[in-house]
Amino acid sequence: MLSSSPSRAALVGSALLCSALVLSGCSFFGRSAPKPAELGPNIPVIPVAQAWHAKMGKAANIVLDVHVNGNTVALASDSGEVLVLDARTGADIWRMNVGEPLSAGVGTDGRWSAVVSRGNQLITIEGGREIWRKSLPVQVFTAPLVAGNRVFVLAADRSVYAFDAASGQRLWTQQRPGESLILRQQGVLLPVGNTLVTGLAGRLIGFNPDDGSIRWEAPLASPRGTNDVERLVEIVGRTSRIGDNLCARAFQASVGCIDANRGAVIWTQTAKGSEGIDGDDKNLYGVESNGSVIAWKRSDGSRVWSSNRLLYRELTAPLVLGRSVVIGDSTGNVHMLSREDAAPLNRLTTDKSGIAAAPVAAADTLVVVTHDGGIFGFRPE
Repeated sequence: MLSSSPSRAALVGSALLCSALVLSGCSFFGRSAPKPAELGPNIPVIPVAQAWHAKMGKAANIVLDVHVNGNTVALASDSGEVLVLDARTGADIWRMNVGEPLSAGVGTDGRWSAVVSRGNQLITIEGGREIWRKSLPVQVFTAPLVAGNRVFVLAADRSVYAFDAASGQRLWTQQRPGESLILRQQGVLLPVGNTLVTGLAGRLIGFNPDDGSIRWEAPLASPRGTNDVERLVEIVGRTSRIGDNLCARAFQASVGCIDANRGAVIWTQTAKGSEGIDGDDKNLYGVESNGSVIAWKRSDGSRVWSSNRLLYRELTAPLVLGRSVVIGDSTGNVHMLSREDAAPLNRLTTDKSGIAAAPVAAADTLVVVTHDGGIFGFRPE
């Protein structure tokens, strides 16, 4: 059975297009970026302090997914650094360099860790030592999934690969027709019971992880528009899962929830965001591309609240943590908003280079990573 452990976006085609998070400010749209909303003074309602600070190489060009496994976090840098830290202290458990720049990482099950290089090499590590690498025929921007003694890869052309984690033997491949444009962004690749769930072209798809056969497909969005950019539809990470209820975002199109046991769509709602979502048993939380923060009811998708406090700040996907929704921004601030009404609860600062990936929580510690490679651990006082 597969284990069940719970980026900046850019469009990639024949040439790199502008950041999907700042489409309204791109030069080919003929407008300058709007001015971010003023934040005002920080009044800490929940007292939080920096507990530790660690450092790695820059994380400005890798599509980084900070992976939590128990009390540890796994990270990777642009230059090929891969490391596992103790979230209680920020100390290295192990750190190594794979010898070439990375495009995506990191996935781990606590034993094996996997990353993908810009040269399309899938590299698997055990205990800080490389054990094998395999060439892939296409770029990868989604961190590999390590689960059930296998390494799964979602490639940019919507192909899915499964490898034996110990030996590197390829077990199966599933190929879907490609599109002229793809997202340089974390996609969806996760285990739900004994089903491998991926996001492909606006659909969540459940695969049999043993042979790659498709068990179900659940559409969250369909291509629309008259050109390749307008018709681009992808499912983006992160997702929110409670039992068989799995909720996700389709890039610039919708958010929605499905029954992952049957592959049945429960609801979808129009939403214009490019980052993933998080949620609790009552609500889902997400950021729109203009910086609006929205909460939807998990049961039916109706809107609970919307906040414009963080407009035009290039926000990360949110993290639900305690009574807060935690969101990073492009200036290195980390915002803690109330799950009840989006009221500000605290604002944390890092090194001002911008938050490189969605925040995570491990060992009662909030962990955030910046583009300059700063790794910050925060805890309640």
